[in-house]
Amino acid sequence: MQTYDPNSTKQHWQTKDIIFLALLAAFFGLIYQGASYLYYALAATFLKPYANDLMLGIWLMAGPLAAILLKRRGAAFLGEFLAATAEMLLFSSWGAANLITGALQGAASELGFLTYGYKNFGKKALTLSVIFSAIVTFAWDYFQSGYQAYPLSMLLTLFGIRLLSLAFFDGVLIYQIAKLVSKAKVRI
Repeated sequence: MQTYDPNSTKQHWQTKDIIFLALLAAFFGLIYQGASYLYYALAATFLKPYANDLMLGIWLMAGPLAAILLKRRGAAFLGEFLAATAEMLLFSSWGAANLITGALQGAASELGFLTYGYKNFGKKALTLSVIFSAIVTFAWDYFQSGYQAYPLSMLLTLFGIRLLSLAFFDGVLIYQIAKLVSKAKVRI
């Protein structure tokens, strides 16, 4: 009989893990596409300069959730990259650029779990995942999205908003989802 251990770290991918990851990616692809409409609504207001940073936490949820539930090497990267792929296939306005940003965001998220050698999938690794995601994605936007044109005060504001968005969606919310899954004794 198989017993439930919420703290176990599995080494090898199984078919059920791949199926779960695919379903998670499809689900978040839909969420990401829906979040794009919210982004455009925000961008049509005085919040335009802040819209990307406000929304970023939503757009990075698949990676940390995949990692914390599957407890596997590469789960954060694959979860985020596949969700970005699903979003692209839903005719995202960003098109194939989703693949680049999905890979970058997934790699950034993965760093938090890698730092602990994939032995910690709890608060500490999730916190590092949020911090690495904030730094890596901000560096990307600095060059890719023209952030270098902003004064330092605006850059600090944007980074702060990004960090708060990521902390809420990819830290607090993901951790609470994982606790609920654990409490329900759902085996993944």
